[in-house]
Order: sequence, then structure tokens, then C-alpha cells
Amino acid sequence: MELFEVYKRWDIEPVCGRDTTLWDKDGNVYTDLYGGHAVISIGHSHPHYVEAVKEQVAKLGFYSNAVKNSLQQELAARLGKASGYDDYTLFLCNSGAEANENALKLASFTTGRAKVLAFSQAFHGRTSGAVSATDNPAIRAPFNATDKVDFVPLNDTQAVEKALSTKEYCAVLIEGIQGVAGIHVPTDAFLQDLRRLCDQTGTLLALDEIQSGYGRTGDFFAHQHAGVRADLVTMAKGMANGLPIGGVLIAPTIPAKYGMLGTTFGGNHLACAAAIAVLDVIEQEHLVANAARVGEVFRQAFQGDKALEEYRGRGLMIGLELKPEFVGLRDRLLFEKHFFTGAAGAKVIRLLPSLTVSEETAAQFIQAWKELTA
Repeated sequence: MELFEVYKRWDIEPVCGRDTTLWDKDGNVYTDLYGGHAVISIGHSHPHYVEAVKEQVAKLGFYSNAVKNSLQQELAARLGKASGYDDYTLFLCNSGAEANENALKLASFTTGRAKVLAFSQAFHGRTSGAVSATDNPAIRAPFNATDKVDFVPLNDTQAVEKALSTKEYCAVLIEGIQGVAGIHVPTDAFLQDLRRLCDQTGTLLALDEIQSGYGRTGDFFAHQHAGVRADLVTMAKGMANGLPIGGVLIAPTIPAKYGMLGTTFGGNHLACAAAIAVLDVIEQEHLVANAARVGEVFRQAFQGDKALEEYRGRGLMIGLELKPEFVGLRDRLLFEKHFFTGAAGAKVIRLLPSLTVSEETAAQFIQAWKELTA
């Protein structure tokens, strides 16, 4: 049996990792500045993380949510303290798409409304509801087509105000920073306008922080730079450094009822132990501050770079939009300089490294970039 083709793959097979370094099966060494789509938040094979996972799987890897699991409560308390959302409740699931599905379901239950307002170029996942709120017809099958989701341009307050004036939307769903679209940042003023307009119209504000959260931008969640609080915050990717987990932070004004949400694997013992270990490392090694500091190193280095049309992003969520003559640079960075990066189409290179990335590693990448673009 062959695998169903999902991604275009390079002929490279990583088999070992330490922090931001990867080794492939042939012994070649690479520097990872992508973290497997922003998943590797505390570096590959962090010793504290490895030990925590080993200890937990040796005790109990899984039991269902029909019984108590004190690891879930510990994770909720730690996450509330780290994020500043300690008066919210936490629903645990398995992925970002699942987190968005449940957030939208909660918004609809709470308001009694059926429609969602999302944004041009948004990406919220590939499951049915999440992909319906994703502005990409190439991955939205006819089965997912719906008149319950409308899209307006990012950073267009007037368009949002006009849509919400109908009072038919249960939620505005927005990424803290648009990732798959090529790192497009909602302005602080726009997020503040969304909060105001949602309050005025009885609409819930749902922040998708799946890629932009967990310290990546130099604040715990990207929307916190704007000083706003969301009604629902979704997260996944960096939560457990590679083990599948997702979550929804839920405002205390949103009532919970038994049976409203459910999950088999969500919040299992192994995933929670891994997620707690991630928070340990983020706090002990001051990784949110490191993301801000090293992100500034990248930002300053690329200002006015001759290969770029534009530098976008915050902290360690970086989009490098290439001038036409430099398209193809990502492959050269990989095969000639051995740096893993991401992409958004042919023109945008995405950097989403571990929050542990050092200034020295950033300098090495910048030097390699300049050599290739000289």
C-alpha cells in the first residue's frame, strides 16, 4: 500500500534533533528555522520534556475523560497563569482545526446565531467547519461550501462594522497573525475595533492563536500586543512540542452544559504531561522574552534587504516576501546552506523557529542569506 499524496516532499528524512539542529538519515546536519509548522516550541528533544514524557508514558499514557485527570487541571492552572486568562475555562482537544470547530460551536450555542465572519486569506484548518472559514477554494470541497461564513478584508474596520450591524453573526474569527497567507499582521487598532464592534453587536470575538500563540510573537498570544481580550482563544501547534493537543480558552460569560462539547483523546495523560513540560521550559528559560529579542535581531537585519519586497511579522513569526528575481531562494537555503524554512506560495519564506533559537543561530542564517543574495 502506498501513502495518499498530501504534501510535496523533499528527499530528506530527519531522524534526530537537538534544539534547532536536525540530522538526516545520511548524517547531514541542518538548522531548523521552521519547527515543523511552528510546532517545535522548545527545541527538539529538550531534556526536561523528554524526561517528562518518558515518566508519564511509563505510568499511564491514556484513559478517557470519564474519570478525573489531575494533569488536565494542572495544565489549565499553569496555562491561565502564563497567558493572563486565569479566569477562563479550558477545553482540551487534539488539534488546531478541532479547537476552531469547538470554538465556533460554542459561539453559536451561546448567541443562538448561525453565521461567522472571517477574513480574506484566512486559514483555520481542514476539518469541515474550520475549512468553511478558510478563504481558500482549493482546499474547500463542495461539501464544505456554506452561506454561513462571510469574508471581509483584513484591517478593514468599515467592512466589519457593516457586516456586524446585521447582528446575525455568532463570532468574528481572526488569526492573531495570518500564517499560511504569508504572515499578515492585523493592526493593534483593528483588533481594538473588533473588540468594540463585537461588544456593540453581541458577537463573540474568537482569536485563532494556533500558529501565532504560545510566546511566538514576544507576548503569550499575538492579540495581547493590542491590549484586547478575546471571548474564545484557540491554540495547538506549540502546546506540546510535537505531541497532538489543542485547546480553547473560554470566557466566564460563556455557559457550559454537559454534552455540549466532547472528545475521546483530548487532554489525555501523555499530551498533558508534555504540555506542562513545555510551559516549564518556556517559563524557566524565559522563552517569550527570547522570542522578542531574537525576533528583533531578524527584523533589524532584514530592513532594506535587497532581496525583499517586504518584511512582515512579529517576534519569531516572520514572513520574508521575495522580489521576483530571488524566487527559489528557499531551496538554495536548504540544499546549499542546510537551513529549514517554510513558505507561503513561491514568493514568501516563513521563519517559525523554536522559541529557544539563539542570536548566534539567527546571525548564521542572516550570513547565509547574504551570501546567497550577494
